Amino acid sequence: MISWEEFYAEDHAIAAAPLSPTPAASHEAHHSHAPQPSMVFAGTTTNAAPSASPVLFSDPVRLTDLTAPGQAIIAGTGLEPIVTGAARLQVDDKRMINCRADLNQLVPFKYDWAWQKYLDGCANHWMPQEINMAKDIQLWKHAEGLTPDERMVVKRSLGYFSTADSLVANNLVLAIYRHITNPECRQYLLRQAFEEAIHTHAYQYCVESLSMDEGEVFNMYREVPSVANKAAWSLRHTHALADPHFKTGTPEHDQDLLRNLIGFYAVTEGIFFYCGFTQILSMGRRNKMTGVSEQFQYILRDESMHLNFGIDVINQIKLENPHLWSASFQEEVRAMIVEGTELEIAYARDTMPRGILGMSAAMMEEYLHFIANRRLIQLGLTEEFSGAKNPFPWMSEVMDLRKEKNFFETRVTEYQTGGALNWD
Repeated sequence: MISWEEFYAEDHAIAAAPLSPTPAASHEAHHSHAPQPSMVFAGTTTNAAPSASPVLFSDPVRLTDLTAPGQAIIAGTGLEPIVTGAARLQVDDKRMINCRADLNQLVPFKYDWAWQKYLDGCANHWMPQEINMAKDIQLWKHAEGLTPDERMVVKRSLGYFSTADSLVANNLVLAIYRHITNPECRQYLLRQAFEEAIHTHAYQYCVESLSMDEGEVFNMYREVPSVANKAAWSLRHTHALADPHFKTGTPEHDQDLLRNLIGFYAVTEGIFFYCGFTQILSMGRRNKMTGVSEQFQYILRDESMHLNFGIDVINQIKLENPHLWSASFQEEVRAMIVEGTELEIAYARDTMPRGILGMSAAMMEEYLHFIANRRLIQLGLTEEFSGAKNPFPWMSEVMDLRKEKNFFETRVTEYQTGGALNWD
């Protein structure tokens, strides 16, 4: 994963380095009366060479007019020098990736759905301290309050999620944000990154409230195989983007970005979170660890939006870059979904070897097959697990949060601030 120092050092070097004109333009530049060539400079257009001071020019050129066959894509980052006199941003200038338009101009919107998700996320705000943990503390400290298997489920859930959301946040901030070249989508990514921080805060709040061994919980992703395997899988799919010199603009690198997005949205948040959430919500349904369960309900609502946003971004990239969605890449994506499902099934078997809370590992396996089929369909692929059904119909009751549809499995239609929610 790249560091902030590498991030700024790299972008400073890009902004400071002058662009080389094309060979034809270089030849004309030797003639004193020849006009200076138009150049793409870090996401803007100018008729003069880049300089440290603002550049004025009288005949701005649209970015879309500068694209020629074989011309290298120079995607903007939003940190470029300000160039005065440039053409105003048009909706058609915007793209999900490899966009050279000014990324500091939020409007006009091209993807209204991305802005709406940002607004929905803001209306969905909550903080961990809003939830009363008194009953959980009493139950956890009582020697016979929970069975050993129930205690293990609580610990494993907090152990996996406490680091999983940190991994997601790191990937968002240090990798994905740089390469999604659309400002309204970036706006949602900023909101999502904040929500990931709130989630990590919530897990820490639960661990602290219950006086758990912090070292044990926060190091499970290093010490417990079923937890470590999921974390390692997620990290493996950021490997390419972790290179500080990574740039999109070629089919290979664009597929690397798409692979990252599918790995984190469709698998990490779309499959790896399901067993733990189901276990904790089942516990709350039985009036056990109700504070932890309520924290997970709030987190679940956020993750539902993250998942839907990520799927929309992935499908938009596919729509704008159909050459990336090759038959071989589709099979690779299918293999990713299947592999992620197998890892989550292994986690389910590890956390409930004898069955618990009205569930068994076999029931969870069928549920995860059902979830995997949904992810494949959302990505435009066919089902992998024929006939898989949802063995937990009560999930709709627990997760819909007074919405018209199942909140965990469908898009959300209405929101309210965390403090005003009623879980009755």
